[in-house]
Amino acid sequence: MMRKIGIIVVVLAVCLWAMAPDAGAAAKPIKVGAAINTTGPASTWGQYHAKGQQDYFRYVNEVKGGVGGRKIEMILVDTAYKVPEAVAAVRKFAVQDKVDMIATWGAGEGLAAKPIIQQYRIPTINYSTSWEILEKPINYMYLPFGSYKMDCMAILDYIKAVHRGREKPKVGLLTFNNAYGRSIHKPSMEYARKIGVDIVAVEEFPPKSVDLTTELLRLQKSGAEYVFMQMLPSAIITTFKSADRINYHPVFLGTWTSTDPDFFKLGRGLIKDRLVMQFPGGLPSDNTPGVKILTELWRRYKTVDRFDASYWEGVVIAMIMERAFVRAHEKYGTVDRETINKALEGFRNESFGGLFPDVTYTPTNHSASFKARIVQVHENGSYTPLTAFFTPGKEKIRFVKAR
Repeated sequence: MMRKIGIIVVVLAVCLWAMAPDAGAAAKPIKVGAAINTTGPASTWGQYHAKGQQDYFRYVNEVKGGVGGRKIEMILVDTAYKVPEAVAAVRKFAVQDKVDMIATWGAGEGLAAKPIIQQYRIPTINYSTSWEILEKPINYMYLPFGSYKMDCMAILDYIKAVHRGREKPKVGLLTFNNAYGRSIHKPSMEYARKIGVDIVAVEEFPPKSVDLTTELLRLQKSGAEYVFMQMLPSAIITTFKSADRINYHPVFLGTWTSTDPDFFKLGRGLIKDRLVMQFPGGLPSDNTPGVKILTELWRRYKTVDRFDASYWEGVVIAMIMERAFVRAHEKYGTVDRETINKALEGFRNESFGGLFPDVTYTPTNHSASFKARIVQVHENGSYTPLTAFFTPGKEKIRFVKAR
């Protein structure tokens, strides 16, 4: 009799285990595909994106034991900044690897991969915050924070606030000639007309350009007092060299993609504290819980030894993904493509400890946030906040005193 009871107990235990959410999946990883430029033009951004994302997932696996007992596995594919390579990688993630979530990289890559992502219904975060990514249909496509529309508005608000003189500020746009570069053209021109700023010239060039003297001469001739750039860090160094060559000294402004570790190495003697950028994230001087986690990653894994914007974004993407996995596990008892997507669309002011603005996604809005701030980039690799966080177009800029 006791033997029969024992057998029944064992059978019941096995049945209950088999019926439990994610049963048998304790050893099955949550798979993340990452299609990132690690060898193409300006690939140091991509390299540190990948490292930041990998380090945070490693931290989750080692320190937190994964999500619901499942480890996170990241499958990294180099796209070499080529759209066909990115599309092929996303198709591989969808069909062969059967990933649960994807990170795409450039604006053009994300746009080209969007139909595949939506066909296979895989929630995807794009590293480039190109606003075109979220043109309808937005299904399964997400940004980690405000789009380049926000950058354009924030930079132009800043220019209007600091400009002296009776005439309108004269601004020139200098950008790559691809989807990423052109993503600031239309919103900048539209918002400039609205607030009384003159866009006097638009110059674009291929990412592989090694000299921008001609473009800078045209900007100089146009009378541009401010040059708003949408390019990756190595091209900004080229811009500074070309500007010095023709003795052109406008105010240089950029989006949050303006710096990476190589920028400060290559720009020694060239940066001269003349770069201002919109950066929607936490800095070491903020001393927030989120920044402390970032610092813990440096200490633990030694990938970087100080703050870096590209590494920061890799951690940001990984944090959003992990939170989506956690919410899916909590709400639905299983972590897969559909529950992750539902979890993301349920985000309401999800806080990440000040490492970046609180995130809200809804079924009709996947843009995360719309909070910006302006920072000064220093040649020694540090960043000084010039303004508090603000909502471009709605809040007046509040300048902060230098610490």
